[in-house]
Amino acid sequence: MSVSLGTRSATQRLLPLVLVFLTSGIATAVVGPFLGMFLSTAVHANPFQVTAFLITASLSSVVMSWALGRLSDRRPMRRTLLIAATLAGFAGTGVTAMIRDYWVLLALTATVTAVATSLYPQSFAYARQVLQRDDPARAAMGTSALRTVFSLAWVGGPALAAFLLEVGDFRYVYGTAAVMYALAAFTVARWLPEVEAPAAPRDGVKISARVPPGMYPILVAFTLLQTTGVLGVQAMALFVSTDLGGSVGDAGVVLGVCAALEIPLLLWFGWLGTRFPLRRIIVAGAVCAVVYQLTAVTAASVWQLGAGQLFNALFIAAISGLGITYVQDRMPHFPGRATTMFTNTNAIGQILSAPLFGLAQNYGFRLAFAVNLVLAVVGLVLLLIARPAVRSSGLGSGSPPEG
Repeated sequence: MSVSLGTRSATQRLLPLVLVFLTSGIATAVVGPFLGMFLSTAVHANPFQVTAFLITASLSSVVMSWALGRLSDRRPMRRTLLIAATLAGFAGTGVTAMIRDYWVLLALTATVTAVATSLYPQSFAYARQVLQRDDPARAAMGTSALRTVFSLAWVGGPALAAFLLEVGDFRYVYGTAAVMYALAAFTVARWLPEVEAPAAPRDGVKISARVPPGMYPILVAFTLLQTTGVLGVQAMALFVSTDLGGSVGDAGVVLGVCAALEIPLLLWFGWLGTRFPLRRIIVAGAVCAVVYQLTAVTAASVWQLGAGQLFNALFIAAISGLGITYVQDRMPHFPGRATTMFTNTNAIGQILSAPLFGLAQNYGFRLAFAVNLVLAVVGLVLLLIARPAVRSSGLGSGSPPEG
C-alpha cells in the first residue's frame, strides 16, 4: 500500500534521500577506488582473476538492476527495493571485511552485492517521481543536487579509505562501508514513504515501454565515457604510486580534489539545465573528458594529474549530473527503467574496463589513460551525431528543447 506524498513539499520529502545518498556514497567511495588493490594485495588474485571478478561484478549488476528497474515501474515497491538494496550492501561489505577467499567473494559479488548496486538507480527513480509530481521543470536541478551529495561523499571517502589502510587494513575499509549501508537502511525504513507505480495505466491509455529511436547511440556514447571514468579510478592509485612516484595517500587526495570540484559544478550544470538544452551541456562535458584524458596520459608528476581534475570534474558533472535526466525525459512513465538504462552504462563500462585494467597491470598504468583518450573521442563523436527526440507526455523535466 503506497503512502500519500501530497502532504509535504518535494524538498522536505527528499531530505531523507539526501542522507541515503551521503551514507551510500561514503560506502562506495571508501571501497571503489581501492577494489583492484584489495583483490591484488589482500586476496592475492592474479591479473586473470581480477579481470574475471570485475567482469562478474559488473555483469551481475547490470542484470539485477535491469530486472529490478522493470519491476519497480509496475508495482508500488520502490521503497521496499531501497531497503533491500541497503541491507544487501550492509551484508556484502560486512562479509567482505572478514573473508579473503577469492571464490567466496566472487559468489558474494554476483548475488548480494548485485542487489546493492540497484540502490543508486532506484534512489534517482524515487526522486524523479517526487519531482515529477510537484515541479517537473526542476527535475534536472533536483537530480544534480542529489548527485552533488554523492560527490560530497567522494570528497573525503577515498582519503578516509587511504587513512584506514595506513592505520589498519581492508577490514577497517569494508567495516566502515557496512556501517554506512546500515545507516542508509535505517533512513529509508524510518522516513521514506512508498510511491505509486508510475507506469500504471490511466484512463485506459496504454503506455509504450519501447526505447525511443535514436537513444542507442547516446547510450553507447555514455557507456564509452563511463568506461573512461571507471578505468581511471581503478588505475589511479597504482598509476600514482608506480608511474608518478606518489603514494596511496596522494591518489586519495587527487580523487578527493575531483569530487570537491564536482560539487559546485553539479549545481551549476543543474541550474544551466533549466535554461539551456541538456544535449549541449553534455557534449561540452564530453569535450572536457577528452582534454582530461590527454592531460592524464601526458602527466609526468602528481600535481599535473591533480590540475587536470578540473576537466575531469567538468566531464563528470555534465554526464553523471544531467545524463540521468536526459534519459528520463525520453521515458517519463518509466523512471526506474530509464534511470537503470543510464546507470547500467556505468556498469557495462566496468565490464569493459576489467580487461583493460588487466592489460595495464602487465604493460603499465599509463596505458589505461591512453585507452581512455581513444574511448572519450569516440564517445564525443557519437554524441555529436545522435539527436534523439523527446517523447511527448507532458511529464518531462521541463528542460529547454534540444538544439
